[in-house]
Amino acid sequence: MKTSNSFSGETKPFTEGSVHGCLHLPLNECGSNAVVLTHGAGANFEAPLLVVLANALAADGYLVLRCNLAFRQRKRSGPPHPSGGPADRQSLREAVAAMRHLTQGKIILGGHSYGGRQASMLASEDRTVAEYLLLLSYPLHPPAKPEALRTAHFPKLKVPALFVHGAKDGFGSIDEMREAAKIIPAAVDLSIVEGAGHDLARGRFNIQDLVLSKLPSRP
Repeated sequence: MKTSNSFSGETKPFTEGSVHGCLHLPLNECGSNAVVLTHGAGANFEAPLLVVLANALAADGYLVLRCNLAFRQRKRSGPPHPSGGPADRQSLREAVAAMRHLTQGKIILGGHSYGGRQASMLASEDRTVAEYLLLLSYPLHPPAKPEALRTAHFPKLKVPALFVHGAKDGFGSIDEMREAAKIIPAAVDLSIVEGAGHDLARGRFNIQDLVLSKLPSRP
């Protein structure tokens, strides 16, 4: 199976109801596991990290949807309002539902920073929404505010998760991530991207070893 960051398969715009994004078709036959990826607070579904990761996942046989959260559908730039979390989680729920129409495989729900946080919160509210979480640069706390932890939902998170975290991420150190993961009552893995900050080097790291090799096997 091809596992490099290159990709020669098909991508196409995707719109179904309120879901807007880009679909990456796998190089092998459809019916594989699927991945829903979303963006951070200052980005959209075209974020370089998401594009590189989606390409690698599709080349490895996954059906991948990069999609915008509800707040980004409402405005082209700027961060989300704190009150908008429920709507953003609903947009992820709808994206997963759209993907379940396209595959009978497992659904991996993930995102970068704010998007990953909302994905994990949704999974803590509904453990059936996805079979696995892929959390990129989880924003454990605001920079320089380690006391303001964003982990209140972790004890309710019963979906297995892979955290991919930069060793120089100002939103949480590796030691802080390891400590936080202890309160999650599900299987948790942590991939460390050495030398990377919160942007995870825009996807320029060993995706095969740090992501693909650790995800659930395809049907």
